[in-house]
Amino acid sequence: MPLPEFHAPVASDAAGGTDAGGSTTPAGAQSAASTQQPPPAQKAPPAPAAPVGPPQPVKLTATVTDGGQPISAGLVWRVYNAKPDVSGKLILAAKSDDPVAQVSLAPGAYVVDVAYGRAQASDALTVTTGANSKSIVLNAGGLRLNAAITGDIAIPINQLHFDIFTPGPSDADRQVVEQNLAANDILTLNAGTYHVVSYFGDVNAVVRADLKVEAGQLTDATLYHRAAQVSFKLVTETGGEAIADVDWTVRSKDGTIIFANTGTFPSVVLQEGDYTVFAKRGDTVYNRDFEVQPSQPKDIEVLTTVDQPSQG
Repeated sequence: MPLPEFHAPVASDAAGGTDAGGSTTPAGAQSAASTQQPPPAQKAPPAPAAPVGPPQPVKLTATVTDGGQPISAGLVWRVYNAKPDVSGKLILAAKSDDPVAQVSLAPGAYVVDVAYGRAQASDALTVTTGANSKSIVLNAGGLRLNAAITGDIAIPINQLHFDIFTPGPSDADRQVVEQNLAANDILTLNAGTYHVVSYFGDVNAVVRADLKVEAGQLTDATLYHRAAQVSFKLVTETGGEAIADVDWTVRSKDGTIIFANTGTFPSVVLQEGDYTVFAKRGDTVYNRDFEVQPSQPKDIEVLTTVDQPSQG
């Protein structure tokens, strides 16, 4: 998809607030109200009639913000009959990938849906005889993410990815918006707050943040990891040649297995903390305690000796 166009002006006072205050009913009023007859039941509004008649021209446009310029690329339009079928589903009446959609629809009631990246908006449409037009405001913005190690140490882009969720107090309350978003990619979203998860490597270096996307603006955010990439080698002496065909296991301080690999010089990204690495060759197991601090990549040597100091 082409880069989003977030140059459209943001209209002032585009949305009003909601008063969340409550009120208290006096005790006397409560008893008086209970003696009144309940209001007569109101009939549900009739379902819209199915579109009937010869097709009429309909022009569809969308803007990022109220009063902005029409979006010139990257839109997907879907128009549904407002009256659902017998199963309760809306019937697709037209679809277009053109930024300015030109469709033909019989007179009647419809629902128009437009998608721009992950931003989406819907609105009602009534088609009458003659030329028809509809403009939808997406209230969308852009989000571009990156991450670094605390201290502004750069992280290779191929070791980063991000997941985007709706906000919520826990993972069970959040819904996935986008997964495996690459660093520096621009994601178009409806304005609002999102829960962002940054993954450095694929083990336990994870950072979370709640970020706000403003309509008509591109939000640039950098998340910081307290982690480092470490590599291991089994040697007979400090600085020696790495021994091949070694089974490696890294455990956290509580004994949980964090990483397992077989090789000569394995590498892994680990969150800040204390760990123990085990190197098994044949029937012999060697181990070493080490500490991970936010830093540049570093090597951890495991010596084939009984006594060896811990390595930070």
